[in-house]
Amino acid sequence: MRISIWKRYGFGWITGGLFVFTLAGHWLFGWFEYVEEQRAHGQAVQAGQFAVQMLRDTLENWQSEFLQLLWQVVGLTYFLYIGSPQSKEEDDRLEEKLDAILRKVDPSNANRLIDELNARYPGRHVGPQL
Repeated sequence: MRISIWKRYGFGWITGGLFVFTLAGHWLFGWFEYVEEQRAHGQAVQAGQFAVQMLRDTLENWQSEFLQLLWQVVGLTYFLYIGSPQSKEEDDRLEEKLDAILRKVDPSNANRLIDELNARYPGRHVGPQL
């Protein structure tokens, strides 16, 4: 059974829709404010000047909010995925503790079991075996 593109990427579609809706609202209400401000100062309304002002405001918002959040979520997820030193330290510590428990619980078979696990999951084990 194939899942439709709308269901498969539902979160992305909703997020994209909210993004477009809020961006359009930002520019629409920005236009109303710009027109009011120009009239209050007795100046002409110029679409080019408005576009520059709104692009500046939009990029300021993205820089302060969107990029910060994007870096926190995507950046941390990426580094945890690739196994950065910060994410590996806890894994290494936990693996060493589990190896120690195996050696206490079943001293005669622990090294064999640890070797089997290391062969099944290469690159995940730490340090020399005792």
